[in-house]
Amino acid sequence: MFPIVLPQLALTFPNLDPILFQIGPIAIRWYSLSYIVGIVLGWLYAKSIVRNNRLWGGQSPITDIDMDDFMLWATIGTVLGGRFGYVFFYDFAGFMADPVSIFQIWQGGMSFHGGFLGVTIAMILFARARKIPVWSLFDVIATVVPIGLGLGRVANFINGELWGRVSDAPWAMAFPTGGPQPRHPSQLYEAALEGALLLAVLFIAVYSFKALHRPRLATGIFVGGYGIARTIVEFFREPDAHLGYLFGDWFTMGMLLSLPMVLIGLVLILSARKVEYLAPETDHA
Repeated sequence: MFPIVLPQLALTFPNLDPILFQIGPIAIRWYSLSYIVGIVLGWLYAKSIVRNNRLWGGQSPITDIDMDDFMLWATIGTVLGGRFGYVFFYDFAGFMADPVSIFQIWQGGMSFHGGFLGVTIAMILFARARKIPVWSLFDVIATVVPIGLGLGRVANFINGELWGRVSDAPWAMAFPTGGPQPRHPSQLYEAALEGALLLAVLFIAVYSFKALHRPRLATGIFVGGYGIARTIVEFFREPDAHLGYLFGDWFTMGMLLSLPMVLIGLVLILSARKVEYLAPETDHA
């Protein structure tokens, strides 16, 4: 039985312009801005973590300069992985029919799972090049990634895309591209769970429970936490029209890609072991 939906009770979508401002042919979009701000804030947060030897129980194995240099690697890995992940996971046939649209990133269409794979490859290559413990780099990046995730989902909401399923919840709203029926603002659910909540959990784990003393722990919390959060939201999010439901009338591609993350996260958490980093050098009189 379908829920009774009362469109007249739906909240009004704010209908913000996806373009923040435009100077001639150059348009700055909320979507692009969310990536830029997320990367910059994540970089600053990561630098504060690697500077704090107390969090490591000794000398941090990563330097400020490492974080500065990795910013470019992270940007390339995130953007390329996110875009090509969306192409292959969500609309391969559509993009093959119009290959030029693959490069029109400003139109939206980024996959977290693809971006996750892209930045993971970038981290492995960078860590090997700099002789950095790869799990330590994973842990730092995992701690700051929810900043970008949260901002990205807010940008999805402003764009009026990736809206939720039809709902009679009092906070449901009718999106311009979602028809007249009110829907869950699932983008904001994701911003809250994958962004704010996961960021807070990782902050507490790192600053109060010394997660960086145990390589893989922060990474496991992030990977498993994201998988759980995304799986929950998928029950409220409308699946992509060209994919629909994979099994029955409830299982989605988002769930298929997220459930393995829960298992991987659990394995990482259980396998994390405490290590002793070198004590920071001190000057002697």
